[in-house]
Amino acid sequence: MVAPNSLINYLFYLISLPSVGGIEGGGTKSFCMSLIKTSKEIETLREGGRILGEVLALVASAVRPGLITWKLEEIARREIKSRGAEPSFLGYQNMPGVSPFPAALCVSINQEVVHCFPSKKRALREGDIVGLDLGVKYKNLYTDAAVTVPVGKVGKLVQKFLDNTREALAAGIKQARAGNTIGDIAHAIESVAKKGGFTPIRDLVGHGVGHEVHEDPYVPNYGRAGTLEKLRLGMVLAIEPMFTTGGHHVVFQDNTWGVETADGSLAAHFEHTVAITEKGPLILTKV
Repeated sequence: MVAPNSLINYLFYLISLPSVGGIEGGGTKSFCMSLIKTSKEIETLREGGRILGEVLALVASAVRPGLITWKLEEIARREIKSRGAEPSFLGYQNMPGVSPFPAALCVSINQEVVHCFPSKKRALREGDIVGLDLGVKYKNLYTDAAVTVPVGKVGKLVQKFLDNTREALAAGIKQARAGNTIGDIAHAIESVAKKGGFTPIRDLVGHGVGHEVHEDPYVPNYGRAGTLEKLRLGMVLAIEPMFTTGGHHVVFQDNTWGVETADGSLAAHFEHTVAITEKGPLILTKV
């Protein structure tokens, strides 16, 4: 297991948010300014995002009790390739000494939050929930999206949990307008979590995306409105609420990239890639 203080330099854009400054204390900037995309790049990202959305929907529709999770990986790879794109997570390495990510798709079950591997041995079970996180590279630009779906039938509380996290994504996206701030997105997401009685994870965040798999700025899922970086036209963000039914602490699984809740509570994860445009937020990964 990786120690908590290693979060900043490990896995896909994990940070220890207290080190950012301003989320609780009212600051106005994150570490670095976002990379601005041209209108042509946003159109290409929209094409890649459509591919991603289609493939993720196909993967999600294949989820059923008894399915070996590697079958979902096979669907993702096949369908991305057939559309002329590449999986951006496969072989991804964000720092020296960390083994490259071995799959195109992240498959995270129940208490697993993100970045878990699909397996040729592990099967989905009735009543599970499974997070599916996928990235696509198309014409050298990157998009990112995720969804959490039930496996067979789940109880009312679990369905409420999934609905609440999905609702938080929509609330965060609504705030993705030029002149607003990253803190406005974070506050909107956290407000939905609180309304439902659920908890946003603090050590995992959304991020800029487009020229790279992960870019500045950080997009946390809790915080104060009006804080952090101001949103500008041409910014492209991966907004991704990650909630739990318990506490906000996470731990790393032994010898893997996987992250799970420290208290064993359920986790849900929804994500879209969103561009800041003159007409408001444009969801690039929506089918």
